[in-house]
Amino acid sequence: MLSLFKVFMSEKASENVSNVLSSGMITQSQKVEEFESELKKWFNYEYILTLNSATSGLTLALRLLNLEIGDEVLATPLTCTATNWPILANSLKIKWVDVDSETCNINLDDLKNKITPKTKALIFVHWGGSPVNLEKVKEIQQYSLEKFGFKLNVIEDCAHAFGAEYNGSKIGTHGNMAVFSLQAIKHLTTGDGGLIFLPNRELYERAKLLRWYGIDREKRSNGKDFRMEGDIVEWGYKFHMNDINATIGLSNLPYINSNLEKIRDNAKFYDKELKGVDSLEICSQIPNSISAYWLYTIKIKNKLKFIDFMKDKNIMVSQVHNRNDKHSCVKEFQVELPILDRIEDKIVCIPVGWWITEIDRKYIVQCIREFVGNSY
Repeated sequence: MLSLFKVFMSEKASENVSNVLSSGMITQSQKVEEFESELKKWFNYEYILTLNSATSGLTLALRLLNLEIGDEVLATPLTCTATNWPILANSLKIKWVDVDSETCNINLDDLKNKITPKTKALIFVHWGGSPVNLEKVKEIQQYSLEKFGFKLNVIEDCAHAFGAEYNGSKIGTHGNMAVFSLQAIKHLTTGDGGLIFLPNRELYERAKLLRWYGIDREKRSNGKDFRMEGDIVEWGYKFHMNDINATIGLSNLPYINSNLEKIRDNAKFYDKELKGVDSLEICSQIPNSISAYWLYTIKIKNKLKFIDFMKDKNIMVSQVHNRNDKHSCVKEFQVELPILDRIEDKIVCIPVGWWITEIDRKYIVQCIREFVGNSY
């Protein structure tokens, strides 16, 4: 079976982790600091913190905004529930925004129309690793400032987008809070884990405290007992990464550029070979952007039959994420989303990862053409 996802693990990871396991230093220590340092170099960005998951990162990011209970957060329903459940965890209200039919990203025109005095934040995913138009997001922030007297807070869910770029800079480094997933099947994995990018030193230092109960680990000693912490001004969470996960990340990071090159080459092949195929559309990219292609999304007629057809051909395909707005726990927030209603029965993702060979991708295209040609 040609898999839609696969875990990348460096051959050096086992030995490196074994050394950490026998070192007696397995929680947050030197390896976490080393991993953060390497990430700061790779992204060319200073305010990066490691966490135990992206879900923790989004929960923390919303906490840092100091919103009031009941404030609205604009959000896309076409994503993993991990994007949106942190809104509920912070006692905030979800306000669903429709999707863009060309990119499957959040629809920025619908977003602008849904801002009210109670709408204080925006969370969106870069679907499949393809960037949202961040310049237009800035324009919407300015619009909210002029019309409602506040600048809409922006949190980017970059779980799909490790290595994606917009206007020549990597996603995550454009001045918003941004959160990445380092879960098992992501481009860079630490086994499980996450990253949070902060826009300034003040929020960076506050997030650094809140990821570990609010304790300042650099000034932990209170008097003569080295284990006793000083006064905790603001309570926090146990959201930190440990040295085991960080060591896995350090082992895998040197391979990220070569893997991204393979993935993008596969996507380029699909772009060429699937262009103009009847009954099929390719999701487009916005100008001045480079996708990470964690997903390669197409829109095809008779999607469920297509999924069964490809399974019979030993190729795994999937929509990957259910729309979040149909779950019972968010029933109170349901609204009409006509574009998503229209395209959901067409969107499906095909394997594009670093493990897909030239032979594999030719076979995948051949099978897609066969399905379309047989007019299922």
